[in-house]
Amino acid sequence: MTWAAGRSAWELNPSNIEGSWLIDHGLVSERQQTTFTEIPFNHLSQKEETKKSKKKKKGRRKETAPTMPLKDSYQLPAAADMHVHLRNAPGPIAQLVTPTIRQAGVDCVFVMPNLAPRPVVSVAEALEYKRQLQLIDPDVTYLMSLYLHSSVTLDEIRAAKKAGIAGVKAYPKGATTNSEWGVVSFEPFYEVLATMEEEGLVLNLHGEAPCSCADGVTVMNAEMKFLPVLKDLAQRFPKLKIVLEHCTSADGVAAVKSLGANVVGTITAHHLALIVDDWSANVNNYCKPSAKSPEDRRALLNALINSNGKFFLGTDSAPHDISAKKGKGNTAAGVFTQPYAISYVLTALEEALERGDIKDEAAITQETLSGFFSEYGRAFYGVAPATRQVLLKKDGQVIPESFKGDGAEIVPFRAGEKTWSVEWL
Repeated sequence: MTWAAGRSAWELNPSNIEGSWLIDHGLVSERQQTTFTEIPFNHLSQKEETKKSKKKKKGRRKETAPTMPLKDSYQLPAAADMHVHLRNAPGPIAQLVTPTIRQAGVDCVFVMPNLAPRPVVSVAEALEYKRQLQLIDPDVTYLMSLYLHSSVTLDEIRAAKKAGIAGVKAYPKGATTNSEWGVVSFEPFYEVLATMEEEGLVLNLHGEAPCSCADGVTVMNAEMKFLPVLKDLAQRFPKLKIVLEHCTSADGVAAVKSLGANVVGTITAHHLALIVDDWSANVNNYCKPSAKSPEDRRALLNALINSNGKFFLGTDSAPHDISAKKGKGNTAAGVFTQPYAISYVLTALEEALERGDIKDEAAITQETLSGFFSEYGRAFYGVAPATRQVLLKKDGQVIPESFKGDGAEIVPFRAGEKTWSVEWL
């Protein structure tokens, strides 16, 4: 199987999707297909009159009780962020970003391997990268990963397990930042995946098909186009632990739910808040995979509060220097959320309650938040439970306009806005 050319070979069972322009371009999926017809204004007014007439006959309806806001403070176990980008260490961005991990109330992170000009493809490289990060902040638990590449051998996988490497990240070639060394097909890696299954290493998937006009793949449907690959891998390797990273769509959520306990998904802070309109007008909100429709955002929010271990925090915090976001040429894909990782999530939940995306505020419990932020991710990766607690207070701080260091300036998500403060207990 290859997906370098021709019809989308990311789809193991491709189907001919016909219908409206919206479906062809991934703005709605088949399950969301609607027939649009023109309705004359006088018809609308007739419907309104009918509704009024029925209301008069039945009498005044009982008004719905207003949705209650979140509490003003929460005491939670220290969070585990199972998807972070810290960039090359030593390096100016790593030096600036790594100290912000604990600022967010996080003490355990799963570190992505897509460095440049060379990704992390060996145990020796992963351990050296970890050592450099520990020099910056030794009080964080760094779970390291390898980049799935043809140079990664079966012996390297076995050595990775012995060395405490937590997972192997698969990037579709050309799908995102530093993915030029990524996979074109998983078939050449079946033996590697089988060895990972035997050793208990996690397969972390950037779940997008590469964008292709010829194949009808855009940022709006790239995740949906990848889902047949996820399902095929889960079927071929039923004991392999798989993470669909940074879920962005209702279809992605449904796919994870439909598969066994060995398949989970991470959800970012920014995808709980953004839709396509937000990043199309603001480069600092642009990332890959991209935020999608209000319906997709609603699905993510409800996946969080109904997770039961299938979904947990993975911020995909992706720092870029301001020159890469606002300079010449295409903007870099990535949203920087590390310093306020769990604060952003609480803000997104508040906004969801106000919009009505979450109908039952009672579902946002201490247990729900503790599980999503800390317990579920640690359990999946076999990490011990948090030993410390953090206290979050509503509107306790203002997000700065930027973070500046020696040779780097990074604009955070929601710069200038109020958010929840974090205090270590």
